[in-house]
Amino acid sequence: MSDTATSDRDEPVNRPVALENEADLEAFVDEHSVVLLEFYTDGCGICASMEPVITGIAKSTDVAVGTINPRDDPPLIERFDVRSVPLFVLFENGDVVARRADGFIPGEELREWLEQGLSA
Repeated sequence: MSDTATSDRDEPVNRPVALENEADLEAFVDEHSVVLLEFYTDGCGICASMEPVITGIAKSTDVAVGTINPRDDPPLIERFDVRSVPLFVLFENGDVVARRADGFIPGEELREWLEQGLSA
C-alpha cells in the first residue's frame, strides 16, 4: 500500500471523508479504486474509538476511507444489511469484497484485514 489514497484525479485523500447519503457514497466509491467504508452511529463509543484507527489507515495506505451514518439514509441499512456498528465494508473497483462488524479493531489488525480482502 502506498502513502496516501488518490482518486482518479490524483487528489490525495489522507483523512476519512464524511459521506451524507447514498449518492455521496456512490460517487466516493466510483472515484476511488479501493474504499474502506465505516458505517457508524452518533453516540457509539466503539465507533468513536475507531476514529484514530481509520484516520491512520487513510494517512498511511492507498485506501480511501469514508464514513457514513446509515440513520441519515435508511435505505442504506437494508442495502448493506447493517445490523451493528461499526460495520466496515471494503470496496475494490466498485464491488464489495469484504465486510466486518466485530466492534473495535486495532489498527494493525484492520490493515491485515484490508490486505486479505484485497488479495481475495
